[in-house]
Amino acid sequence: MQTSFVYILLCADNTYYTGVTENVYKRFDEHQDGKYFGLYTFSRRPLQLVYFCQFMDIGQAIVFEKKIKKWSQAKKLALIEGRYEDLPNLAKKKFDK
Repeated sequence: MQTSFVYILLCADNTYYTGVTENVYKRFDEHQDGKYFGLYTFSRRPLQLVYFCQFMDIGQAIVFEKKIKKWSQAKKLALIEGRYEDLPNLAKKKFDK
């Protein structure tokens, strides 16, 4: 079974990029080197690898990646900083009164 990683990069414009790969360090180098013209990260370098987690099932990794991509900047930052207790509250919608 192949190990997969979900990773988050901090871009130079202070946005986040989330992806899935089998080799997180090689993939980071590809992003940093601008290997693929036109990718989100290409014009937002330099980058920082700020988070990654490992999965034994690529399907689960893809599900988690898609979930993170829908998250707010604040929720992604809580994940990166390991503030897991904050994640449920950051998921709640704020309604105008």
